[in-house]
Amino acid sequence: MDSALLPKTLQEAILYFADAENCRAFMTALRWSDGKVVCPRCGSTDVDWLPNARLFKCYSKAEGHGPVKFSLKVGTIFEDSPLGLDKWLPVMWMLMNSKNGVSSWEIHRSIGVTQKTAWFMLQRGRLALQDPSTGGKLSGEVEVDETFIGGKARNMHGDVKARKIQGRRGPEGKAIVAAVLERGGKVRAKVVDERKKKDMHAFVRENVEANSALYSDALKSYDGLGEDYAHQVIDHAEAYVDGQVHTNGAENFWSLLKRGIHGTYVSVEPYHLFRYVDEQAFRFNTRKDADGEVISDSERFVAGMKQIVGKRLTYSELIGVGAAATGSQA
Repeated sequence: MDSALLPKTLQEAILYFADAENCRAFMTALRWSDGKVVCPRCGSTDVDWLPNARLFKCYSKAEGHGPVKFSLKVGTIFEDSPLGLDKWLPVMWMLMNSKNGVSSWEIHRSIGVTQKTAWFMLQRGRLALQDPSTGGKLSGEVEVDETFIGGKARNMHGDVKARKIQGRRGPEGKAIVAAVLERGGKVRAKVVDERKKKDMHAFVRENVEANSALYSDALKSYDGLGEDYAHQVIDHAEAYVDGQVHTNGAENFWSLLKRGIHGTYVSVEPYHLFRYVDEQAFRFNTRKDADGEVISDSERFVAGMKQIVGKRLTYSELIGVGAAATGSQA
């Protein structure tokens, strides 16, 4: 794939991918970098491109059937979508490169699909952006923190506020998101059920290399991590920074996440929150390359598109048990 030929801006991306041949060349190079197209059904390389039908044809009879045709979308998050790549690829560009996220209403107005369709497209895209976590555990200097996601107290009616926020028990009814952030590196974040000691210890040990320098606030749930890590605590009741002891990197990530949720999406169903966390984590983790250089929109787009293969999300799965089929669809 010649990166010099790829678009550099959203406007260029819309014009570039409006050409079906550009879509075909991009997707083919993305999926089969060695130039050998592989049938996603049977794994055969006995495949030809049919330019008039804009489909591939597999001639293998390995599964006891005759020749079968398949499109570039088969085997990706785009599979079974009636929308063409000329719409899908610009939407993926916006999802990956909009710093504060992009809402389904904006996609609806921009590419001429219904808001419901746009919401489904974005949720498929977020599936692709999930961190495969194949790079091992975080190490070096690592910050751990957690935050609450939910409605702001000042926007609640008095009776709702009294019911959800009671005394010193904390903001009840809100979702909890935990994160570990390697300074100068990646963040890993997930929605957790509780922020008790067993939950936070398990999360840290799952994602952080033993003996790493670990920084946290004074939440009691982090007590005991000093057995496996060089754990130092900053008590926010006294100060926010004490030399290298702080959680400002994690706070920066929370700021970006909440700016998207409260500013762009306005309201997110708790059932779907993990998808929006994955989206923001992807953008955060692709802000710079291994050499510390800022990654371009084009490079981030390619990095995200490399994760679309082998993933599938149907609408029935998306609104399955526990999710609301109606309501907030940002």
